[in-house]
Amino acid sequence: MGEGTITVWCLLGRKAGDNTQVRALAEELGWGYEVKHIAARPWELFAHLGGGVTLAGIDRAQSSDLKAPWPDLVISAGRRNEPVARWIQRQSGGRTRLVHIGRPWAPLSAWDLVITTPQYFLPYEANIVHNNLPLHRLTVEDLIRAEQLRPQFEHLPRPWVAVLMGGDSGRFVMTPEKGQRLGKLAQSLARKAGGSVLATDSPRTPRAAGDAMQAQLQQPCYCYRWGSAEDNPYKGLLALADAFVVTGESMSMLGEAVDTGKPLYVFDVGDLDSKDRAAPWWRLPHNYRYKPLTHRLAMRFGPTRMRREIGNIQEALVESGTAQWLTRAMIPEAAQRLQAQMTVKRAAGGRDSPARADMERATQAVRRLVISP
Repeated sequence: MGEGTITVWCLLGRKAGDNTQVRALAEELGWGYEVKHIAARPWELFAHLGGGVTLAGIDRAQSSDLKAPWPDLVISAGRRNEPVARWIQRQSGGRTRLVHIGRPWAPLSAWDLVITTPQYFLPYEANIVHNNLPLHRLTVEDLIRAEQLRPQFEHLPRPWVAVLMGGDSGRFVMTPEKGQRLGKLAQSLARKAGGSVLATDSPRTPRAAGDAMQAQLQQPCYCYRWGSAEDNPYKGLLALADAFVVTGESMSMLGEAVDTGKPLYVFDVGDLDSKDRAAPWWRLPHNYRYKPLTHRLAMRFGPTRMRREIGNIQEALVESGTAQWLTRAMIPEAAQRLQAQMTVKRAAGGRDSPARADMERATQAVRRLVISP
């Protein structure tokens, strides 16, 4: 099959992190692609529990058209899009190749290729690519938009410490207390380095936690709130910031920050007491919410393949020296390094970065899958 004739569909859902990975892989392949937006019904889980090949869980009227000619390749991520991808393959008579990013609910044998990361406990098999970080890709357009943002920041003292704040995920619950601690630590780091904070939250950030974080920031600084009338500055922060503070539950934000080659400080969203020591989860009321409680039950009783431990990626980044935990004790030394860094020009997104190696590994696997005779 010639590369110029390959057709690709990207299935996009409601999760920004999944969509980022799907688009990044498609863009890196360079074959062009068509976006198919998939709108799931509120009760889609019940339609998908059986692992069937069905469109019963999606709102056809609110989703993109799904009709022939069927594509050569479908790239998907997330549980809600799995039955859709498999339905497309069935309609194509089995000709369409399926690439799924993350951890599928359907049997692994249902996929031509799965691209996964360490928080999922998937086996090493021929159709599974094991990467270290989620996929992402800064485009030329992203960099151009970043330069357009620069005038908004130029009055702020450097180094610019970007705070990328996530929210609830798995066993991690972002509370106002944690948001306050994040803001205090980030502000202390920036102040001691003689710089300023550039902060943004995300769709997963609880409003009260975001308020608590930004309330700790002192002028001069820059703050963005998700859903405001301003353009989202996230890609601009990735390109322009001198260092990053990232909440550790967000695999996508960690991966994108790593790829810049700039200092990365991970904020632990786990349950810590006032002395930064782990507190027993069962003593804290916020852990009895639906998502963190069901996550712990699944990790305890579920099959290995269906488990997820987000902490695996952040632990690996710290152990390798790629990142550092953000704590009160490390701030003086880290601030000194940031000050010294401002006299040395650093290149972003180096070709030897871990994220680049992951992307190349994934694209090579897809090319072998689709182009091989």
